[in-house]
Amino acid sequence: MRPGRPWLRRRVRSVSTACLEAMIAACLAAAAGCGAASSAPPAVPTAAPLVVSQTTLADEDAYRPTYSRPELQKLLSTERGTQLTLEHQISELDAKDPAAAVDEQLRVMRADLAVRRRFIAMLEACEATGRQCPPRLDDPPWVFDPDAEPPAEPPMVATLRFDLDSWRALAAELHGRACACRTIACVDSVGVAVDNLEARPVPQVRGDDAATISITRARECLFRLRGKTVTRLAGPSVAPVD
Repeated sequence: MRPGRPWLRRRVRSVSTACLEAMIAACLAAAAGCGAASSAPPAVPTAAPLVVSQTTLADEDAYRPTYSRPELQKLLSTERGTQLTLEHQISELDAKDPAAAVDEQLRVMRADLAVRRRFIAMLEACEATGRQCPPRLDDPPWVFDPDAEPPAEPPMVATLRFDLDSWRALAAELHGRACACRTIACVDSVGVAVDNLEARPVPQVRGDDAATISITRARECLFRLRGKTVTRLAGPSVAPVD
């Protein structure tokens, strides 16, 4: 504290004294209430939610989506409409007589509906908190049968080479495609593509930090879309959508 300002010292002492008196009064009131409530069972404390600020996460893990908030909101409206349509179609099939073909169709439709609901939940989290934002909002064409004979390559736009730059491009595309899935077939087949392609670069290239982050984010999206919980101690944060 600078010399020559006794008014400031007096103010600090008065504030400190007032705070101390208030604390003592609160403690005495709590002690008085304990005797009256001693026969009541103790309250079970409620655990406070753990809130981690985005600013505590690593800056190199932060990224900003290229789309705007209006674009995100427009897609949310479209996806919610599609969800309602799927729910109506499932209700109509449920009303029909059960048959093997209908049962299989219903199974796939219900699985697709569950994936789409989780995709919408990701978009809602992105809009509300800036987290779980997919890197792209479009629904890119994806037709890949992992069980095809003879085996086929995943239909990637990036060139299927596995030098450092090519692997980074492939990993980034896998991240985008994984987070854009709206059907269970997409989730399953993109998951196979991630596993297959990740094993092909040489170890020095496979361990690249940028590519590893993209592959990790791709798997996190696939986990969420399957309804599984993603737990991390610290991980990528997403800048809020403007």
